[in-house]
Amino acid sequence: METAEIIKRIRKIEISTKNLVSEIFSGEYHSLFKGQGLEFSEVREYQEGDSFRQIDWNVSARMGMPYIKKFEETRELNVIFLVDGSASTVFGTRSYLKSEYITEVTAVLSFSALSNNDKVGLLLFTDEVEKYIPPRKGKKSALRILRDILYFEPKSNSTDLRSAVEYIYRLLNKKSIIFIVSDFLDEGYDDSLKILAKRHDVIALRILDKADLELPASGLISVKDPESCNIMTVNSSSRIIRDRYRKLVNKQEADIVQRFKKMKIDLINLRTDQQYATELIKFFKSRIKRKR
Repeated sequence: METAEIIKRIRKIEISTKNLVSEIFSGEYHSLFKGQGLEFSEVREYQEGDSFRQIDWNVSARMGMPYIKKFEETRELNVIFLVDGSASTVFGTRSYLKSEYITEVTAVLSFSALSNNDKVGLLLFTDEVEKYIPPRKGKKSALRILRDILYFEPKSNSTDLRSAVEYIYRLLNKKSIIFIVSDFLDEGYDDSLKILAKRHDVIALRILDKADLELPASGLISVKDPESCNIMTVNSSSRIIRDRYRKLVNKQEADIVQRFKKMKIDLINLRTDQQYATELIKFFKSRIKRKR
């Protein structure tokens, strides 16, 4: 795309997500992702109701009366987006390609994080880590993330989620919020993802097209795997074939739900033919309830 087209698309996404961030996501996001540490605030006289564990004995001895140390929750968080840029995301049978949907979902969560004074960063991957932007504050950081996703020209068509997960694990020392935005059409990443989730708060956003779940009755169709480039012809008008496809999909769906449950990682399925805001808010609210 030309630079003018990129700027136009960034501006369009920024405008379309602005109301969602200010009216919907900011409150839910703040409630869910609170600060994860404490920092010193002040020393003050002991008051009724204060815990004796907070008493600063050195200051109390000097002043001749009990004083306590006050600490406040550190609000600032690192929010990292692991974004799948492989060829399987450049697919869509509805109004959105998966890649376009991924961009908008990442945008609204980036702006929500920034409205909360958090830092945002990006890791773009295919079967290798292709780009990494360290977490930073400010609107420019979110706009750069959008620009880099839109500009992205992958070196490879394939996916290797495991290598991206292991890369970010080695890179991050501070506990972070990690959104993995992908269609998860890959294997062999479970062990690495489970280890990552022990150190960080990992949330999987699985982007699906309707055709991933249901074969349309459209007669003879040629189906091409965008990553391997293998092509096969399918008679989608056959009820037997569609039923087999549905059974296979149902088995795969049940399997991925069980795997993520076993890894203790939240998995949110987002479909390109449905509004992502509804599903994300539903997730935020249910997770807030679980944490209470």
